Amino acid sequence: MSEARFENIEACVFDAYGTLLDFDSPARRAKDTLGKNAEALSSVWRQKQLEYTWLRSLMGAYAPFWQVTGEALDYAMETLGIADNELRQRLMQLYLALNPFPDVAATLKVLKQAGIKTAILTNGTPEMIAAACSNAGIDGFFDAILSVDEVQIYKPHPSVYQLAVDRLGAAKERISFQSSNCWDAIGASHFGFRVVWCNRYDQPLDQLSAKPDAVIKSLAELPPLIGIK
Repeated sequence: MSEARFENIEACVFDAYGTLLDFDSPARRAKDTLGKNAEALSSVWRQKQLEYTWLRSLMGAYAPFWQVTGEALDYAMETLGIADNELRQRLMQLYLALNPFPDVAATLKVLKQAGIKTAILTNGTPEMIAAACSNAGIDGFFDAILSVDEVQIYKPHPSVYQLAVDRLGAAKERISFQSSNCWDAIGASHFGFRVVWCNRYDQPLDQLSAKPDAVIKSLAELPPLIGIK
């Protein structure tokens, strides 16, 4: 973990997919049907999902994340030569019930007990994230759930991060933003948040101008980083 320590943090804002919720869990849970294709499908699905959000933002062609997620799944299934509409429907429904990572609930509980405001800032639609958080049993921890639907453009556009400032009523430098996606962490850092990259997947740092303030491997490391013992 980096040695940076944050002071005077009023709110912790979390990315959802990959940070709180495991986007690989649908393919794992459908491995009885996917077999050896499970890992490859999940990888292509996620990468294409992200690519489509960035491309739609650049083109000015916003579509809700549920649609983008379905289109990315269609691409992944075609890439692997899988033609199974029942499986497609199953995977999409499983995306509404992603497994939470083991460190999530305990960390959120510590933050709430310390009086820190908490929020989700996500590419997901309000309906998607409400279902996922409810199914994961973490829906009661958040003061706000913020979706890019409100601004009709995807992360890492600055207007997305501005949603948290506006809704939580805290200055940028008093908000700690957590994401497992390095590009998201860098986008939030460029915006002006204090940023923690939760490097769950042991990836190298993206070579862009901004950098996260701290790097951790588990959200369990977050409370002491912001002064909670």
